[in-house]
Amino acid sequence: MNKETLSSVKDVIPDIGGNFQLDPSVIEKFPEGTKVIQASSYGTSLWTRTARVSTVLPNGEKKDYFLKCATEGGAVMMEGELNSITTIYNLIPSFVPKPLAWGKFKLASPDTYFFICDFVEMSTDMPDPASFCSRVAQLHRMGLSPTGKFGFHIPTVHGKTEQPVEWDDDWTRYFTRLISHFFARDLLANGRWPEYEAAFARLVDDVIPQILDPLTSDGRSIRPSLVHGDLWEGNATTDLVTGEPMVFDAAVMYAHNEYELGMWRREIIRFGKPYFKQYLRHMPPSEPVEQWDDRNALYSLKFKLSYCLHRPGLPLVREAILADIMELVDKYAPKPKTASAVSIEAEATTEALPELKVSEIAAA
Repeated sequence: MNKETLSSVKDVIPDIGGNFQLDPSVIEKFPEGTKVIQASSYGTSLWTRTARVSTVLPNGEKKDYFLKCATEGGAVMMEGELNSITTIYNLIPSFVPKPLAWGKFKLASPDTYFFICDFVEMSTDMPDPASFCSRVAQLHRMGLSPTGKFGFHIPTVHGKTEQPVEWDDDWTRYFTRLISHFFARDLLANGRWPEYEAAFARLVDDVIPQILDPLTSDGRSIRPSLVHGDLWEGNATTDLVTGEPMVFDAAVMYAHNEYELGMWRREIIRFGKPYFKQYLRHMPPSEPVEQWDDRNALYSLKFKLSYCLHRPGLPLVREAILADIMELVDKYAPKPKTASAVSIEAEATTEALPELKVSEIAAA
């Protein structure tokens, strides 16, 4: 923000304390007659700027809000977060901060977008496994897809990456599209690697169907469940006022409920065995039960790819992903088969990764 813009903002919204300059569009989202007392930078975030905004409501009540702002890709991110948190809030109001609005700054360059919700005093400790996992399972049980399909009605963002969440009634096809999207982004962020690409081609063509198709074979079925979509300890806490578990920074979709736990398999995530155990008390593994661990390993790959593409230049992370892929490939498809023409779109980056397809990766 240049000096002229900053000066004009102060003319529009004077007498606000703190070190975070509010935009008029943010103030317009508060209840009419609200007086903003202070706006101060709060917390840390990899992709956004965040602030705590202290206000006095028209009835004299003091109320604080949490504000998140982003520039590049911010519109999709903030609209997606508002819809994500609102969808969870409508099911279990105590499980997320109450959402207020999203919008675009009027006086900012480059274009800046924001999301506002209630400010919650949060614990820095891990949430209690029993109460937390009970609430996660409740979300999965209550969150029924309005279309009966997998997906979500608008794009959501995992990290900085927009997720392909178009409605699909086939879970195998939906998950294949999702993980392929993140794999393509990883190639763009970290470069081509023939061995890695060939292994992923075998995973898509020969392994994923063998792991996911049985969920809906021989009379079995799964229903799309609302999942948080980015559930790790950095997005989970305990409300210090109510003592209730709480989550935030959601990237929801309607998915197989077990997909949520793929994040927990990552080595650095602190949702370990006590959390798996508590969750499975409420939501037992889908049939076939004997493939539970393989499904969890498969789902974890999507979250590992997301970590890898958002933090480029970590070859050991990629090598670990390759090892995980090959463990599944060696179990389900030890002999390479002919890759099908499953597309991995590179969307706006066709010059960097033109018309990349799994069949081309396998032949690389």
